[in-house]
Amino acid sequence: MKRISWVAVALLTLAMVGCSKPTIDASSDESMKASAQKVRESLPEAKRAEFDEAIQVLAFSQIDLAAIMAGGASSASVEAKMKGALDGKTAEEVIAQAAQMKAERQARERKQALAEIQELEKKRVDAEKSREELKKFVVLRSRFHVQEQRFMGKQPIIEITVKNGTNSPVSRAYFNGVIASPNRSVPWLKDDFNYSIKGGLEPDEEASWSLAPNMFSDWGKVEAPADAVFTVTVERLDGPDGKALFSTRGFDENDAKRLAELKSKYGVK
Repeated sequence: MKRISWVAVALLTLAMVGCSKPTIDASSDESMKASAQKVRESLPEAKRAEFDEAIQVLAFSQIDLAAIMAGGASSASVEAKMKGALDGKTAEEVIAQAAQMKAERQARERKQALAEIQELEKKRVDAEKSREELKKFVVLRSRFHVQEQRFMGKQPIIEITVKNGTNSPVSRAYFNGVIASPNRSVPWLKDDFNYSIKGGLEPDEEASWSLAPNMFSDWGKVEAPADAVFTVTVERLDGPDGKALFSTRGFDENDAKRLAELKSKYGVK
């Protein structure tokens, strides 16, 4: 076997050194800026934007906002971590590590989103079950009017008759009232009210109440025409212990919108 001359070895070594890829030198601000620019320029034009984004991903991944807000991280320590995440890396290493971090973050986000979807779905199902039970607490009559007072001005009055068709005594009932005119899409008033029932309302019992909302609230400001109709929907009932028996308020329009957005984003049916 022929011996390789020292000249050939030297040339091979120089060739390997010349072909080595530039890396980021984060030993100082100046060297980091210059070396990062050199690394960037070593890439094809089409890859430079990806490199720029990857630099930001790696650098900002070192920022612990909770520690900063708590005063447990100085700007110098944060800067040192940012530099350490980039020091000695080639462009390909920066891009690859950033891609891995993004993939891990997306996996965590998906896991959290799926858990939230499951929670919202349970709330939706519970609200649907409650809605069916609340239909048994029937509003037999509802009327809204304004009563003139001699010295205190106009007092809004809600008159309501209900029957408890559920299997449980009810200590408090929560309602949503709507005052609207036929052939008008926007109601004059839509607001919630509730009533604590003295002695409760047992199953199959019926009761009539005359309630006086605060005259300075929206109930006292509404000026509905004579053809307006007052309708009332039961939204929650509390049992003897004061805890909710049935409630549709655990899943509102915002929850429904959030659930639809998450299911669409993560491809969940």
